[in-house]
Amino acid sequence: MPVRLDSRDSTFARDFETLLGSKREASEEVGAIVAGILGDVRKRGDAAVIDYTERFDGLTLTPRTLRFTADEIAAAAARIAPDVRAALHLAHDRIRAHHEKQKPLDHIYRDRLGVTLGTVWTPVEAVGVYVPGGLAAYPSSVLMNAVPARVAGATRIAMTVPTPRGEVNDAVLAAAEIAGITEIYRVGGAQAIGALAYGTATIAPVSKITGPGNAFVAAAKRQVFGVVGIDMIAGPSEVLVIADASANPAWIAADLLAQAEHGMGAQSILVTTDAAIADATGKEVLRQVALLPRARIAGDGWEEFGAVITVASLDEAADLANRIASEHVELALDNPLALLPKIRNAGAIFLGHHTPEAIGDYVGGSNHVLPTARSARFASGLGVLDFMKRTSVLGCDPSSLAALAPAAIALADAEGLDAHGRSVSIRLNR
Repeated sequence: MPVRLDSRDSTFARDFETLLGSKREASEEVGAIVAGILGDVRKRGDAAVIDYTERFDGLTLTPRTLRFTADEIAAAAARIAPDVRAALHLAHDRIRAHHEKQKPLDHIYRDRLGVTLGTVWTPVEAVGVYVPGGLAAYPSSVLMNAVPARVAGATRIAMTVPTPRGEVNDAVLAAAEIAGITEIYRVGGAQAIGALAYGTATIAPVSKITGPGNAFVAAAKRQVFGVVGIDMIAGPSEVLVIADASANPAWIAADLLAQAEHGMGAQSILVTTDAAIADATGKEVLRQVALLPRARIAGDGWEEFGAVITVASLDEAADLANRIASEHVELALDNPLALLPKIRNAGAIFLGHHTPEAIGDYVGGSNHVLPTARSARFASGLGVLDFMKRTSVLGCDPSSLAALAPAAIALADAEGLDAHGRSVSIRLNR
């Protein structure tokens, strides 16, 4: 049964803490297995990648067939339905237009002492994009990861996508073609992360790896961090809907089930000021779930991880939302902008009754790669800045150096770093 809470109950504080502390991530201990795979890929390169691909995906490859050819990519793109192609182009163009506005500007200035200060931005040159395959094949994820990297100025984007038993998702390759990705490898799992991080004879190493994956992929990204950069360690998907009496229970139920159908620990939570909305939404979930092709997955997710919380006010709802720090927060309100400033911890916020989270997944323009598992308290969704590096610029002339030198020398002496002080003082000698 989904959790049902009321903030006015005497046990609410305890019950809410239990909800916050519930673990939805896969409990399987995969760290040691992944460490072995990564070590093997680092040592044997292509041979290890090929062996693990045959073992886990039932696909026999050679170094020459690791990479999709241009003809294979073009053929796959040509097979997709015209409406899907049009949708991918629309999504690409909207994502690009929005992310273009995120690109930062260099700035250099001189302060009152004549010191030159500033910041310059440069792109991460080589990016690896991991895209799930098999049952969880998401062409939208290709665009959400590749477009910001391209906007940032990455000169190389290498994509890996598993093709179990040789099964290719044409829409994934079509999305890659639209995003301008020509370097695509038919491998997945921890071995793909290892190949991108360490490089093999066929797959050149990258500087940063982004994209979602299963528990093995998440563990591999965690272990290669430091050798390369990563976007985040993604956990199960989640949505929190804040609603009042103006909301439509059928719409809310559809949004809750849209997250629950991800499975694998996905969580859907409704926080409402109206008990009637809470009751009606619960009934709607039960009615609608029976209509879904993935009814078992969505229904099980709602039953195991769903929650309905009744509160006394929207201010209280905002406070709970900030404690939950959900990946997605929907404001199902007539005036969502009034509550918006009070939501501080959220991966993305969706305004009003006509903005279902699913629009953000596909064609809204904002990015759907977002922090999960309460990490929205300190992390942000994927964007252009994730593919750029900020470099400080500093310059002194003789007079500004002379003005700053005494303080620099004093601090160097205080830290016992005599050579530091001398590197300053030597420049004061005429």
